[in-house]
Amino acid sequence: MMIKKIAVLGAGTMGHGIAEAFAMYGYDVNLYDTDENKLKVALKEIEEEQETLVEANFIESQSVGLTLKRITLCTDLNQAVIDRDYVIEAVPEILELKQNLFKKLDEYCPSHTIIASNTSSLNLASMMEHISDKRKEQMIVNHWYNPGHLMPLVELSYFGNMSELLFKEVEQLYQSIKKQTVKVLKDIPGLIANRIQQGIAREVFSLIEMGVATPDDIDKALKFGPAFRYATTGQLEIADLGGLDIWCTVGDNLLKVMDHSQHANVMLKQKVASGKLGIKSGEGFYDYKQDEIAAIKKRFAENLIHQLKASQFYIDRSSIKDEEPSNKLNER
Repeated sequence: MMIKKIAVLGAGTMGHGIAEAFAMYGYDVNLYDTDENKLKVALKEIEEEQETLVEANFIESQSVGLTLKRITLCTDLNQAVIDRDYVIEAVPEILELKQNLFKKLDEYCPSHTIIASNTSSLNLASMMEHISDKRKEQMIVNHWYNPGHLMPLVELSYFGNMSELLFKEVEQLYQSIKKQTVKVLKDIPGLIANRIQQGIAREVFSLIEMGVATPDDIDKALKFGPAFRYATTGQLEIADLGGLDIWCTVGDNLLKVMDHSQHANVMLKQKVASGKLGIKSGEGFYDYKQDEIAAIKKRFAENLIHQLKASQFYIDRSSIKDEEPSNKLNER
């Protein structure tokens, strides 16, 4: 089977970005949500994000209209998935909600359809508890990173329920839209990238709580220190380059005095309780003026686009088996 038709369920932050990513590379995408207004907002967001890519000279202007035309908005679940080869759910992280959705998908989708979940916190076995044994062999976790149309990473589960042949087909699908896939061999909460990120976040929040430095300086230490290397080099490579003996010594000295809490930081919980949620509320660790928020989000996207351009991921195409012309975005 060759995957050609995609459905994305949920038109929120992740869902619209996932739909956008596939549509950019020529795939026919149905974007489903129960809220028709949410779908219209999502399509507008996709158009704005595409225009940002044009401004950054990442895509040609004529690509925007082509991408939008490939996305069909749906409020009927059955119609959204009835002829799809690959269906991705990006609905809220509520186990019962996902279980009920997968049960319906098992009934509505063609027998060959592969069903994927964008979860990073729920157990795959639990989510597919109420579906047929045959369909269980065609289910996978595919965890995207936000924003989906820019971040190269997609984590794919390989937990023993799916054949290697079918897994390879999913892997090739993501390679065709220039994603870097990571094969996750064990069903653990958070998969890989989120666990690494939470380890960093735990210490960052702790440093703020201790008053070691201002938020700006702590972010600067990360951006121009570890994160500067992490943009091109993995932690295990960095350890090898620095010397495992050095990393062992520093670990013995530092880890015992670092944060080892098993719950979200108390200061973080206090901010949430007081409604200080970050950019969405106008205040978090920084203050955000309402009339500046759009520009801040756009600058964030532009920075990611610059990284994407410079990334080895776009220079080294050896992972893509079927080489295609460089103007692939415009040809499909």
